[in-house]
Amino acid sequence: MENLIFPEIFSSKIMAFFTGKSPGDDLNRISRIASVKRDDIYMPIQKHTDKVIVLDSLEPKIGDAVVTNKKGILIGVQVADCVPILLVDKKKYAVGAVHAGWRGTAEGILKKTITRLADRFFSSPSDILIAIGPSIRWCCYGVGYEVVENVQKTTGLGDYIMNKGEKYCLDLATANKYQALSSGVSSENIWMSDECTFCLPQKYYSYRFAKGHTGRQCGFIGIAQ
Repeated sequence: MENLIFPEIFSSKIMAFFTGKSPGDDLNRISRIASVKRDDIYMPIQKHTDKVIVLDSLEPKIGDAVVTNKKGILIGVQVADCVPILLVDKKKYAVGAVHAGWRGTAEGILKKTITRLADRFFSSPSDILIAIGPSIRWCCYGVGYEVVENVQKTTGLGDYIMNKGEKYCLDLATANKYQALSSGVSSENIWMSDECTFCLPQKYYSYRFAKGHTGRQCGFIGIAQ
């Protein structure tokens, strides 16, 4: 049985969804679900960078975010605790997909994706809709102070850090929401899943729960032909 989330914030002209363990990152199944050719699905080579790829060809490139205004192309990112984020400019019909782990969040990859949409497609942040998919939440994401410090430098103060004994618990999804808000995106234009990948190992892959090697789920977005 397919486990899919279709954020209701997007219009019918946009194909956008998050996967769980099923279909995970099986691109043949994704192709059938989205009615898109397998060769028209683009995913970057993710390395926890802050690089945003502007899609001019379907040649795989290193990066952790992709933006495009090409119709009929499905772009996506893979995650297994990190935050999958989908964006669309509802007026210019440009879209983006972002993989935001703590390193990408500390480097402001979502902010840079919003800036790239503005630079390349003349998007206004007030016209951007964002969906933040399932990820590890602060209930399960204990980190060292150096991680908190790095994320805080980019994000500023906010309700995304909690002290738990000698540990700091970090909520990357909320940190990215703060970054979107500081970039000029309205809170009404942000949808966020409340599911934690670590808490739901039967539904989602979690690198921390598995203590290492595991599969991947994804976030995909595209503009209908």
